[in-house]
Amino acid sequence: MKIGFIGAGNMATAIASGIVARGVVQGSEVVVHDVHAAGAQALAERLGATVAPSNEALVDTVDVVVLAIKPQVIPTALPPLAAALAESGALLVSIAAGTSLARLEQLLGDGGAELPVVRVMPNVNAMVGAGMAAVAGNKAASAEQVATVVDLFRAVGDAIELPESSFSTFTAIAGSAPAYAYLFIDALARGALKAGMPKAMATRIAAQTVLGSAQMVLESDDAPWVLIDKVCSPGGTTIAGLMALEDGGFVSTVVDGVQATIDRDRELGAGS
Repeated sequence: MKIGFIGAGNMATAIASGIVARGVVQGSEVVVHDVHAAGAQALAERLGATVAPSNEALVDTVDVVVLAIKPQVIPTALPPLAAALAESGALLVSIAAGTSLARLEQLLGDGGAELPVVRVMPNVNAMVGAGMAAVAGNKAASAEQVATVVDLFRAVGDAIELPESSFSTFTAIAGSAPAYAYLFIDALARGALKAGMPKAMATRIAAQTVLGSAQMVLESDDAPWVLIDKVCSPGGTTIAGLMALEDGGFVSTVVDGVQATIDRDRELGAGS
């Protein structure tokens, strides 16, 4: 299977590097094109991949085309690829935020709905091999093609097939949530700083603690609330801290933040 990347930015680099490192494809099976030739060349040299002279030439030589460009560029870059995609039969995979399957089909022109298109919403943690991605295909994309894309993105973390109607919710708890997790880590570190611990040391401790806690949730059969109870001792330090967080509306504030993100994502989607 040959995979082409239109765009050689941070996310394309993370995905391409991950699938090669995991042995999903060989570096020689990757083709790259970017308007910034130096970026494409650097990625190709890193992976042992090939640089295509144009987007159209890339489409002609691969089985899967990953559209890894900014959303505002897609209306210009995608329409010229419609004929090449139809002729080659390549699967189009878009990782552009806020660009729906219907919009991608529209930009492909007449017959766009007949071309297999898969939309992926990755998150920034793919850059360290710990991403979370949602995958949805249009009606022309087969179950096998969607499964192939899920496997590709599992090379840089985890991925699930999800109805596109749930992408706004996914954005809130995966796409935007890394920023919330960073905020929580920083808040923990600031609490330690207030108590006299150096900030850099506190940040390292807090980040490792959050990392391990997430791993516990993923590997345990227990729900998070059960794990919370296991950490709390009667009359102890943890329950005192939890009650202080609850007095400040911690859970309801997080839920409100998730809802605000969902609402804003839907607003932006309606305007695109």
